[in-house]
Amino acid sequence: MCLIALAYRAHPDFELVIAANRDEYHARPTAPAAAWVDAPEVFGGRDLSQGGSWLALAQGGRLACVTNVRRMAIPDPAAPSRGGLVANFIRSRQTARAFAEEVGDRAMAFAGFNLLLWDGADLCYLNNHPRFVSREVPPGVHVVSNADLDTSWPKTEKLRRAMAAWVASGEADETPLLAALMDRAPAPDADLPDTGVGLELERLLSPAFIVSPQYGTRCTTVVTLGRDGSARFTEWRFDPSGELSGRSDLRWPFETEGNPS
Repeated sequence: MCLIALAYRAHPDFELVIAANRDEYHARPTAPAAAWVDAPEVFGGRDLSQGGSWLALAQGGRLACVTNVRRMAIPDPAAPSRGGLVANFIRSRQTARAFAEEVGDRAMAFAGFNLLLWDGADLCYLNNHPRFVSREVPPGVHVVSNADLDTSWPKTEKLRRAMAAWVASGEADETPLLAALMDRAPAPDADLPDTGVGLELERLLSPAFIVSPQYGTRCTTVVTLGRDGSARFTEWRFDPSGELSGRSDLRWPFETEGNPS
């Protein structure tokens, strides 16, 4: 993912809500959100080049998602897959804290990442740039893109406001979140961050929803985990022109594992 808003223990009906866009090269092979053949209890998209995932949910009440950290550095082709962190956690029975501690020992081998882990009891945030940090996420509304959690960029702040308004309304209809994630309006030049990629690329990357022939928003995902034990995972997929090309929609009851061993 490259843009995530979350409402954690903030909505009257939901323990956790994730609203996210995955931005990626259109040529990168990807499987749509579905139950994994090698782990049928897991539902999510799959990166077919490395086998990892950007966002996945397990029936035991576990969730993980990742974004990259934008920086002007040539990626190490030998670096382990950031999507592998999602896949490894979602199939494990480790607590989020235990997994975070294990990742900390090897975090700097990865390209820059933001990682969110929920084990049914705790929600943890991990980041490895410029140094490894791991901390619990407090209840509330949070956003993350390609910098640290809650970094204020134009698109993160617009999405934060949309999520906060949706939470305050108490509504369960996800349409306002979907509309915010599909916002294609670029930010004014004066408001753009300077992440070292140049003005033209900053402009291209400034909306919540990115459209370009080579790179853009590949999918939009909303996950709601209800206090009543219900889960919904909806993914909308888009072609290089930004047109809808497919959808996956899953509803299931989940039973959290609490603090798994």
